[in-house]
Amino acid sequence: MDWTSRSALDLRDALARGDVSAVEVTRAHLDRIGEIDSGVGAWAFLDSGHAMAQAERLDKLRQSGADIGPLHGVPVGVKDIIDTKDMPTQNGTPVDAGRQPKTDAAVVTRLRQAGAVILGKTVTTELAFTAPSATLNPHNPAHTPGGSSSGSAAAVAANMVPFAVGTQTGGSIVRPASFCGVVGFKPTHGLIARSGCVVQAFELDTIGPIARSVDDAALLAEVMQGYDPGDEATVPRAPSRMLATARSKPPVIPSLGFVKTPKWGDAEPYLQEAFGELTEVLGDLCDEVALPDVFANSWPAHRTVMVTGFARNLGHYEERFGDQLSEQLRHAIVEGRTVSAVDYLAARDWCDVLNQGLDEVFERYDAILTPAAPGEAPADLNTTGNPVFNAMWSFLGTPAITLPLMAGPNGLPMGVQLVGPRGDDARLLRTANWLYDRIMTDED
Repeated sequence: MDWTSRSALDLRDALARGDVSAVEVTRAHLDRIGEIDSGVGAWAFLDSGHAMAQAERLDKLRQSGADIGPLHGVPVGVKDIIDTKDMPTQNGTPVDAGRQPKTDAAVVTRLRQAGAVILGKTVTTELAFTAPSATLNPHNPAHTPGGSSSGSAAAVAANMVPFAVGTQTGGSIVRPASFCGVVGFKPTHGLIARSGCVVQAFELDTIGPIARSVDDAALLAEVMQGYDPGDEATVPRAPSRMLATARSKPPVIPSLGFVKTPKWGDAEPYLQEAFGELTEVLGDLCDEVALPDVFANSWPAHRTVMVTGFARNLGHYEERFGDQLSEQLRHAIVEGRTVSAVDYLAARDWCDVLNQGLDEVFERYDAILTPAAPGEAPADLNTTGNPVFNAMWSFLGTPAITLPLMAGPNGLPMGVQLVGPRGDDARLLRTANWLYDRIMTDED
């Protein structure tokens, strides 16, 4: 049995039934990593012995008759800007080489409580910004895997782990997932606590899953969600039943609003053509919706908030290790120091203003349909790609998910992005499953 090709849900159920042990599942994924990761470079830290020790402990727990968690024995990769008390967290920069946190990040605590095996730490770009990492696209090593969650997306796409944790401030979950041909889900801002994670811009940073299916993404997001007093963006509330909702049948056939955004001209011609074909297939279930011109303000507002956050939260890296940082990161930090308080506050105000405009769209449509990236992964290892189709949704804090439904001229995957209203993550996942099934059935 090839356990590395099975979904996280299949693994969870097989482990719960006792069809396979956590040791067997973990060993299968470690063997897979040993076979192929030298050509991908998805892992920043991996200790086979430690991973196996976690699996052995979980098997003993199950054998004792104790209650097991919803992720019992399922391996997961964790992006290397998220603290782990038993593994280094080196943030994608040599200045943090060997850094060993004393405590787990809040999201890692939840994963452990759910019974997951923290298989290892996945590669991130430098402090989760745009300087490329050493990770290669598993579909074609001459093409970028995207960033900053490059290792998480590549590891999932290459069957090295069933799902992994990523983060997004601009486009760092959705874009690499699109380039690597997997599902990337950026939840509503504040749904998943970020305590113990590198802070870039508090108003933008979001943790989310990268998986091979919508159901697996829902499973991981459901476990990771929740209030944490260390993150004031989270609030106490009943947990969302994401997996059950994602797997349920929509009460009515969803209606989609196709939004090109003011950046449509940045899309490759072949992607524009592909979306034209997609909307034709959807027919009356999809209308083109033009956002008001005022939405063009979201890109400069996002940039202002982001670089201001860099100056505040990452400035100490530039002060101490300036010549060891990438030029991209240094310039962003310096740019952030030039932003006035008035301009920063004005930029933040756009979030609520533009979300009010989106509310009108969501009164009519279940989700927005839009590109996940300008095209397939560029054949350029000096870039992580353009986040132009992600930044607005990161700024507005809306949930967004990319589905691997298209391919570009080089045969590389291209994602279709769905966006929902803030706080309606479960329904967005359900709509994503509906769209995936409808398109794949039509293709068959």
